[in-house]
Amino acid sequence: MIGTGVFTSVGFQLSSLQNTLAILLLWIAGGALSLFGAFAYAELGTHFKESGGDYIYLSRLFHPILGYLSAWAGLTVGFSAPVALAAMAITKYLAPFGLQDNKWLAIGIIILIGLMHSFSIKHSSRFHNSSTLIKVLFITVLVVLGFVLPGSNVSAVNFSASFSKDLLNPGFSVSMIYVSFAYVGWNAAAYVADEIDNPKKNIPKALIGSTLFVALLYILFQFVLLKNGSRAELQGKEEVTFTAFTNLLGSTGGKWVSVFIAIQLIATISSYLWVGPRVTWAMARENKLWKPLSNKNKHSIPVAAIWLHVVLSIALALSGRFEQVLLYSGFVLQVMGMLTVATSLAIKNPEAGVFRSPLKPLLQIIFLAFNMVVLVFTFISRPFESLIGIGIIALGLVIYFFDKPVKEEALEVLGEEIIT
Repeated sequence: MIGTGVFTSVGFQLSSLQNTLAILLLWIAGGALSLFGAFAYAELGTHFKESGGDYIYLSRLFHPILGYLSAWAGLTVGFSAPVALAAMAITKYLAPFGLQDNKWLAIGIIILIGLMHSFSIKHSSRFHNSSTLIKVLFITVLVVLGFVLPGSNVSAVNFSASFSKDLLNPGFSVSMIYVSFAYVGWNAAAYVADEIDNPKKNIPKALIGSTLFVALLYILFQFVLLKNGSRAELQGKEEVTFTAFTNLLGSTGGKWVSVFIAIQLIATISSYLWVGPRVTWAMARENKLWKPLSNKNKHSIPVAAIWLHVVLSIALALSGRFEQVLLYSGFVLQVMGMLTVATSLAIKNPEAGVFRSPLKPLLQIIFLAFNMVVLVFTFISRPFESLIGIGIIALGLVIYFFDKPVKEEALEVLGEEIIT
């Protein structure tokens, strides 16, 4: 879950918001909403025993068209955009070494990690677990340093600005898109349900435990960034972590922080290139157009799906500005996340052993209402990026009507054989 957004978002939030408490409230709200969503995904993940996440839930409980759109959104932006953004951010954070905006480096990293996931689950899990451990330890150390060391002589912390004014600012809702994107990944365990031992026990533990832990780290980390960088230095910038920790640790320390941010962003790319192709594979099993992506190698790895995600991630890394890609992909993810959480409301009488979301349906309703408000204000404030997101979903809808379910295709072939 710990990815690009936590290291880059606060600079964009400072473009709209003045009050530090309002910014921290964004991250608290994002953590709470992710937790509410995690409850819903834990229920869905233990109800269905197959990998595929949103695609499976929406297809089985609502309608195949919604599952299709979810998988389409995941393929085009949901999993590919975070990979592209992480690769782009790596080049930003390696700027002190002359690698600023080096597209070839970004492409090479994506390809290399795609290769790492193309052989066996054993290889994938070892690489992913080790890189994830590094990034968790890294951000924890940064938080500790940020509170233990005396701090720099500049700070963007501002509790004097009007808190209520910031809450009523449309920029508050738009900033929530950045926060939601930073929290993307809290639902990852649900996508690989059939690769998890004892899913009824371990899926809820992974979803809920990781969400609570990461939310705490995120809130503390944003305060550390604001505490160690001036508003002028951070506002509108992507490399805010480098700036803040250069102020705190000096130029050499800042360079080392940049190196480790780049290393831990590799874990972000790894997680999306592991989980995303499983969703695409689930859709490919059931739809003719995507059927070639349903093949797995002898170690049950969906290699074709992985490399389609690699290609799309590279395409996104080569097009658009960082903030623009983040906004329209975040918009799409917000829509699809809402639909999936809504599906948990359709599980009325779960079987024994299925996780039961607490305070159901209150928390799901809060999740849906808050995200709807964010989408409306985002559309009003950033219509261009919002329309790109809507266009991506609409294109998936058009493709759906030209596609054909595999079962239906098989029946037609059988009918032709009987006639001849």
